[in-house]
Amino acid sequence: MTGLSPDDLELVRGLVAIPSVSRQEGDAVEWLVARMSERGFRASVDDAGNAVGEIGDGPTHVVLLGHIDTVPGEIPVRIENGELIGRGAVDAKGPLAAFVAAATQPVPGVRVTIVGAVEEESPTSAGARYRATLPPPAWCVIGEPSGWDAATIAYKGRLALRLGFAREARHGAAPGPTSTEEALTLWELIRAAADLRTPGAAGFAKLDCRLEAANGGVTDGLIERADLRIGYRIPPGITSAELEDEVRRIARGYSGDAHVTVEKIGSEEPARTPRTTPLARAFVAGIAAAGGSATFKVKSGTSDMNILAPAWSCPMVAYGPGDSKYDHTPMERLALADYERAIAVLRAVLERAGNPRI
Repeated sequence: MTGLSPDDLELVRGLVAIPSVSRQEGDAVEWLVARMSERGFRASVDDAGNAVGEIGDGPTHVVLLGHIDTVPGEIPVRIENGELIGRGAVDAKGPLAAFVAAATQPVPGVRVTIVGAVEEESPTSAGARYRATLPPPAWCVIGEPSGWDAATIAYKGRLALRLGFAREARHGAAPGPTSTEEALTLWELIRAAADLRTPGAAGFAKLDCRLEAANGGVTDGLIERADLRIGYRIPPGITSAELEDEVRRIARGYSGDAHVTVEKIGSEEPARTPRTTPLARAFVAGIAAAGGSATFKVKSGTSDMNILAPAWSCPMVAYGPGDSKYDHTPMERLALADYERAIAVLRAVLERAGNPRI
């Protein structure tokens, strides 16, 4: 590495410094559009509120899409010991800034579209869903932390359900279970059914079912209520629809006193892409040129790949600098040396898009 340029450092630092909690991304979007315009991109805000920049011309179209929104939690932005610290540094403003830095120098024959997508951290994923309605590119890279020397080729799916329990209010000394106890009894039935689906499996192959939130003992004096939020992480081979149907069947068959309702909050299907595509091979070559040995990862979380892979069916990986163990934590930080290496890798990938014989 020859050293990170001041402009590329300020690009990532400045982007991280602007708060952009999901559904409140407007200031960061406008800032990024302005920075891309200064770098020669044809930049604008699309109908979904995404920051979009296009550069270069030619028959090969490459989309680099990273999300610009973050989870809540303010972390003072600073650089310490070669690391940029701040909310979004890893997930996923670091990868997004690396996209812009890498694409600033156009590659002959390649048209690159950068998308700073909104609402990835919300169930809506409005930014990616809007882009999915557009024609597919030749290649797509999703901006998520994979480490500079790795690319992600698979994500589990996700299903989030809210279960509501309601019954006539009772005196606290009345016999029988409370509405909260009824809710937890049903939760145990749902978890047991999930455990039967992938017995003995671990890691990426395992269906994860978790009680994400519970609220009980709520009453207005007439009706007593409880609510559960249940979250699934879904491996390939299982659909969100069959899991939702299973929960609804269990709820219908429940013999307690409470009336049970089931509401779907959001879902995405599992996504897996081949590691043998020209895009994946371009990352192997680009990582090797930067001094690394490429690996491919599968992840238990979700990303905008879950939305775009089935919609576009083009070669696709997720890539970006940063260690995902810092995602959503109070210690979110990005090693600037890895940011620099990722820019070099991405430049090599774009050059290979323009000349596959490199």
